[in-house]
Order: sequence, then structure tokens, then C-alpha cells
Amino acid sequence: MLSIITQNMGSLCSKQRRCNEADAEENAQAAEIERRIEQETKAEKHIQKLLLLGAGDSGKSTIFKQIKLLFQSGFDEAELKSYIPVIHANVYQTIKILHDGSKELAQNETDSLKYVISNENKDIGKKLSEIGGRLDHPCLTKELAQEIETLWRDAAVQETYACGHKLQVPDCTPYFMDNLQRLSDSNYIPTKEDVLYARVRTTGVVEIQFSPVGENKKSGEVYRLFDVGGQRNERRKWIHLFEGVTAVIFCAAISEYDQTLFEDENKNRMIETKELFEWVLKQPCFEKTSFMLFLNKFDIFEKKVLKAPLNACEWFKDYQPISTGKQEIEHAYEFVKKKFEELYFQSTTPDRVDRVFKIYRTTALDQKLVKKTFKLVDETLRRRNLFEAGLL
Repeated sequence: MLSIITQNMGSLCSKQRRCNEADAEENAQAAEIERRIEQETKAEKHIQKLLLLGAGDSGKSTIFKQIKLLFQSGFDEAELKSYIPVIHANVYQTIKILHDGSKELAQNETDSLKYVISNENKDIGKKLSEIGGRLDHPCLTKELAQEIETLWRDAAVQETYACGHKLQVPDCTPYFMDNLQRLSDSNYIPTKEDVLYARVRTTGVVEIQFSPVGENKKSGEVYRLFDVGGQRNERRKWIHLFEGVTAVIFCAAISEYDQTLFEDENKNRMIETKELFEWVLKQPCFEKTSFMLFLNKFDIFEKKVLKAPLNACEWFKDYQPISTGKQEIEHAYEFVKKKFEELYFQSTTPDRVDRVFKIYRTTALDQKLVKKTFKLVDETLRRRNLFEAGLL
């Protein structure tokens, strides 16, 4: 009887030990989870939230891709290959815009004959326009690439391209047309440059986390950059991102002063950008938010402004050219920059004048310039953080 009691007591002690060990393990796991949550919460507090805003086709998404290339691991082969159908679609859609645009100009312009496609290329044009209008585009073959190249070289299509501001001709047109044979190779894998030129309309919200001084350097700030669609129907998705923003990076495509919106061909793109910038500046949640204005697409602007008058845009109607060449380009750029500066201060109430505002001349396709610009942005924001902490 005693031995039975002893055995039962031993069994109870053993069970108690196992229970204590299980409780200890559970408590240790709970403590570890709490520790991780605390670490993540602390880490989150040190992440600066950047919001990339601007109208459609302002170059926001190209900036976003540059950040991935510059401050992350870039695009692996699978990601590069995923751009093949996008790039091929861009090619087909572009040649359709040019073909259909030439027909439109031939009907509406006074010197209409120069927009009439040659007889030998009319059938090719009709075929390519039909392909460009499809939702599912075929893979770009050597034969199709040759036909696109033939139509691209047609004098009427070149005249149409010269009037691209009247149509919705994308900026990537000359780049892709010059690389048709490479793009149509059966073993084609897009290059980083191809991906930067590729146009995909941003829908929804995409984000990326990065540090301009590198992931392993403790001295640098860590940023989380959000890119959202710029077209009007996408802007309703912006509002829920407006809280807790360290800085707004607003992209303005300064080359688009003589173009109209993709979604509204009666609205000048620069006027749309002006109104959008003004609206963003007045948002209550941006009272203490820094503003970084990227005057983007300077590479296109400097070529265009010597040919197309800046005062074609109603906002710039008081512009007066003073010279030619580089001097005139700088004069035009400084005029546009001053217009945005005036708009900023007109739209900023006295209680917000101490928020940081910087303007940068950018070309989203220029990797060195984007890298330099983001390092300047990083330096500006770090100085602001030190100032707010009373260390400056």
C-alpha cells in the first residue's frame, strides 16, 4: 500500500514538474514574442514615411524603380522577364498611337498631305493598329519588329511624332523604336534601362523600404516610400496614406506644359499639376510635413523649350524668352521653378511656414542624378530630425 502511495506521489511530482516546465516554456515564448513586438515597434518608430505623389505620367514610378535599383538588390532575372509582355505591349500601343494619330492629323491639319502614310505602308499600318488595340498582345517577333520599324521610318509617322504633344505619344517612343531588333530577339531579357523605360500605370499602392547610405550603415535613416497611381481615378486611394508622413515627394513633369491629360484631353497637364500640388499643400495632416518638389523630366524639357513656347501653358503666359541655347533653357527652368515657389508660399498658411520645402531638378531616368538627389533629401530630413530633437 505504501509503495502505491509513493508511486502516486512520484507520478504527481513528475506531472507537476512537466507542468512547471511547460509553463516556463510558454512564458519564455510569450516573453520572446513581447520582446520582438517591442523591437519591431521601436524599429517602426525609426522608419521615416515618404509619400510619392504627382499627376499621371509625372515619372513617379520611374523614381520608384530607380530606388529599387540604387538602394536595394535591384531586379532578379524573373522580375526582368516579367517585363517582357509589358515592353512588347508598350511597343504595339505606341505604333498604334502614331498610326492613328497620323490619320487624325491628315484629316484635321491644314498641311494634311505630310501626315498621309505612304501607300506601301498602309496595310502594315492597319495591321499594327489592330494589334495595338488588343488587350492581349502577341510576343514581338523579328517579322513584326521589322514591320514596326518600316512604319516608324515612314515620313508621315515621323511628322506625326514631331506633333506628339497633340497626341498621347509616350516619352519611351524613340528608345523602344531604336531597340526593336534587340527587343524581338527570341532570347530577349530586359535590361535595367528597358525596365526604367517600361510604362505600367500604377494602380493601388506599392511600397519599398530603403536607406540611401546602404542597409548595413547604422548612421543612415531608413525610409519607407509609398507610390500611388497619379491618374484622377486613383487619387481617392491617397487619403488613407496621409497620416504620419515625414515628407511628401511631389513629382511635376515640367516638360508637359504643352500637353493634355491622358484621362481628359481638354485639360493641360501643367495646370492639372499646379492644381494638384496646391490641393496637397493645403491638406490639414501635412501641417508639419516636409515637401520635396522634384521638377522632373528636365532632359525632355531642355530639348522641347527651345522649340515649343513655354507660354503655350496658361499658367506661364507671362513668360518672355530672353536668349537662345543653354542660357534660354536655364532662364525657362528658373521661371518654372519660381512659379512653383510662389505657389507653395501662396498655399502655405503662416502656421506652416517653418516646414521644410526644397526643390530639385530631376531626370528620373538618370540614375546618378536620382542617387545624388536622394542623398540630398536624406541629408535634409536628417538635419530636420536633429533640429526637432534640439541637437542643432
